[in-house]
Amino acid sequence: MRGLRPETASGARRRTEALLLVFVVAIAVFGHVAAGLAMNNALPPNLAGFTVSLALLALVGHLGIRRFAAYADPLIFPLAMLLTSLGLVLLHRLDQGYIERYGSVANAPGQLLWTVVGVAACIVVVALLRDHRLLQRFIYITMAVSLVLLIAPALFGADAYGAKRWIKLGALSFQPGEFVKLTIAVFFAGYLVVHRDSLALTGRKFMGMRLPPMRQLGPIVTVWIVSMLVLVFERDLGTSLIFFGVFVVMLYVATERTSWVVFGVFMAAVGAFAVGSTEPHVKARVAAWLEPLSYYWKDRPPGVTSDQSAQALFSFGTGGISGTGLGVGHPELIAFAGRSDFILTTVGEELGLAGVMAVLLLYALLVQRGLRMALGARDPFGKLLAVGLASALALQVFVVAGGVTGLIPLTGKALPFLAKGGSSLLANWIMIALLLRISDSAERQREADARDPVETTITPAVTV
Repeated sequence: MRGLRPETASGARRRTEALLLVFVVAIAVFGHVAAGLAMNNALPPNLAGFTVSLALLALVGHLGIRRFAAYADPLIFPLAMLLTSLGLVLLHRLDQGYIERYGSVANAPGQLLWTVVGVAACIVVVALLRDHRLLQRFIYITMAVSLVLLIAPALFGADAYGAKRWIKLGALSFQPGEFVKLTIAVFFAGYLVVHRDSLALTGRKFMGMRLPPMRQLGPIVTVWIVSMLVLVFERDLGTSLIFFGVFVVMLYVATERTSWVVFGVFMAAVGAFAVGSTEPHVKARVAAWLEPLSYYWKDRPPGVTSDQSAQALFSFGTGGISGTGLGVGHPELIAFAGRSDFILTTVGEELGLAGVMAVLLLYALLVQRGLRMALGARDPFGKLLAVGLASALALQVFVVAGGVTGLIPLTGKALPFLAKGGSSLLANWIMIALLLRISDSAERQREADARDPVETTITPAVTV
């Protein structure tokens, strides 16, 4: 699209986006119909409302992006909509199973409402934030907000499911940690733009590796201490891993120094070992990870009180390669967790390994688009912010999918876009808005350079 006029280039991107959104709505409606026919041998009673709601969300989002970010990447919004729509299909399917088995309430209508709020927030952020570089002026404010959001659950949070990550306000509850990945990425991007030279060019060499200078160790030690405090006082393993992991990734991208990665991984391993050996809740999750079937033992390890890890393995094994089919399996056997981090087991059981790989590839493509924006951005802040947001998404998917499949201990985090959770959905849609803004700015600058290239004068060398 380099040779196209600006209007044509932006129009082509939006036409691609519109076509993809048509496929997204069609896929979601087909899945909803398939699940309804399999479970009740009839079309879902809310089919018309479900279809109209998704179509309106796709249309409003598309028109908002066309108006306020016409040059934005055409894949970002459709990918987020597809994952969110698939989550709604799975929640509708799970609601019936949970209601029949446990008599619980339906959660899909609430998730649809949060989807409306999330898409609306995405468009509002894109409309109001006309230049992502404005965020660089508030890096220390965002750091203060991040610390407040991290500490608040320890002081005022409700203890639920073994962790203190929720704050309840009457009938509502939210997870501050879901928003930390956004604010902390803004702070790290602004901080590293200012200090990356001192972080990259100073320090002593040891065994072929340049060690970080002592006076520059302050930020990484602070982040390490805060992440360990979160793990100890809130027993929130997932937030700690994401928080510290984003910082190490952004440090490496900014400085290109392997020593930061080695030092970061070493500190994370030391902290995780210390907390895992002393904190009972974390220790129990490690025990359940090492022996997922220990729940059924006569002398099971202390703290192992749930069979969800074992049920997850049974669910994946039942699904096999192609799955049992939407609505044909029994994912409701994994109690309440099937609506949160264990919703991936529903995919594994009813869509099989093929469905799990398809979902993970959608996440991988979304992360790839974020990293592609980082390559295309012309300003260092935009580059680092795009890397931070993409790595936060990748790390959250990793800790959730890894915990459910038995690769790492369970963390209890929600699978982005797919799982039930208003806080998670809202935070992830704001992340999509920031990626759209960075993409739009980068593409506008590229088109401007293509229309009016800067002439470079090369002065011939003078030999004396």
